[in-house]
Amino acid sequence: MLLLVILVTLVLLLLGALPRWPYSHSWGYAPSGVVMLAVVAVLLLAVTGRV
Repeated sequence: MLLLVILVTLVLLLLGALPRWPYSHSWGYAPSGVVMLAVVAVLLLAVTGRV
């Protein structure tokens, strides 16, 4: 259950970090890249059974 909450939170953060607004186009992919790295890390931990 906790893993599901973490994954949903990270996916929402990923959607919020996408550069969709005019002022955020200069940010590049850094915000969404960091969140995606966190999603991949949590997924790897879930697959290996450590979470």
